[in-house]
Amino acid sequence: MPQEPEPGPPGPESAGPESAGPESAGPEPRRLPGPAAERVERSLAASLSLAIIPVAFLILAALGAFVYGAAVFVDSVRVISSHPFPVGHQIGLFLLDIDLFLIGATLLISAIGFYELFIGEIRVGGIARMPAWLEMRDLNDLKGRVLAMIVMVLAVTFVELVVDVNDGLQVLEYGGGVALVIVAVTVFLRLTGHANGRD
Repeated sequence: MPQEPEPGPPGPESAGPESAGPESAGPEPRRLPGPAAERVERSLAASLSLAIIPVAFLILAALGAFVYGAAVFVDSVRVISSHPFPVGHQIGLFLLDIDLFLIGATLLISAIGFYELFIGEIRVGGIARMPAWLEMRDLNDLKGRVLAMIVMVLAVTFVELVVDVNDGLQVLEYGGGVALVIVAVTVFLRLTGHANGRD
């Protein structure tokens, strides 16, 4: 009667998960001891509330731009009323108003973005009060909206220059520079997948 072969040492394919080497699980991240790690993490979480500082100053800057735009509008009306039919035109005064209000809107959007990204979703009475296009999930969303507003400001500023300046060469040079900036911003937003401020 043939003898059964004695079982040999298990091969690598028969080794169970407990026999795997320590390198198979990958290196574990280093952590501080329990109480120290908890204190550091609480401090880091609390530091997010520092974002309220830029939020407050951005809101003040937006308010300043809106007030300045309103003052420019009132002065423009006064100037046009005193000279209703001037030599030339006064369209540039109103284009300046558009610029100022767009800048104020950009600052306000930045303040909202900082708050939503670092502090929390804006809710009143437990209900979200922000329109869908202002919802920001990451810095790329904020970046997309701010850059889009900057492009609008550049376009309005260029039109303002075209209206007020009679030097064709200066307009061409300025327009070429603005066009390059707009193209660069557009390509950047396309490549990062946030052309519309969304993923």
